[in-house]
Amino acid sequence: MPDRFNIPDPERAKGLMLRLRRFVVTTFIGGLVVILPLTLFIFLVRLVVKFTGKLLEPIRALIPFSENISATLLDLLSLSIVVTLFFFVGIVVKTSVGGKLFARFEQQWLMNLPLYGVLRETVRQFLGRKKTPFSQVVLVDAFGSGVLMTGFVTDDEVGGGYVTVFVPTAPNPTNGFVFHVKEEQLRYVDTRPEDAMSSIIGVGTGSSSLFTLPKQPADAPEQPSGPQT
Repeated sequence: MPDRFNIPDPERAKGLMLRLRRFVVTTFIGGLVVILPLTLFIFLVRLVVKFTGKLLEPIRALIPFSENISATLLDLLSLSIVVTLFFFVGIVVKTSVGGKLFARFEQQWLMNLPLYGVLRETVRQFLGRKKTPFSQVVLVDAFGSGVLMTGFVTDDEVGGGYVTVFVPTAPNPTNGFVFHVKEEQLRYVDTRPEDAMSSIIGVGTGSSSLFTLPKQPADAPEQPSGPQT
């Protein structure tokens, strides 16, 4: 009588266990990478609020309410001061001089602090201030010779007015070169990344889409269509 019960293969079972363990470990690490920086950011904000509350502690006696209400009002006041401080710093950083000073201070001091870089990238991604790598197509004049190369912006927040660009080689775009260039050496292109990649794989076929001018605002003046007489 034939045996109808399937005996599991030890090698197959071992492979399934390895894949399961790899899945659990990678999933846990992926969640940790997302949650840990956010947790640290919230912890730091709370720490600043508590520190501000300690500075405002002497005025609690001037609030004519019960102790619990006074503590709540003091916490709200501390939070308002911290939010106002963040807003004021944001205004200063948005200016040309303030942005340059902060960029220099960040590169020399803040980037040396543990986990600052992770927190910085997490906050920028969360607020949508940082573009996804390879989402912006550019034409790069890397050597200032007028020869343009098709590239993709990989980091536009390196500081000092520089932008990091990856220029793939044709027809194999997995190889290429990384350039750190001034923004004036870039020509931003209004085309899809997949179209630019197709032109690279096709050794230049369809490159006309790379010379599409960026979209202009509705109130921008119209460019003349022909020579003026």
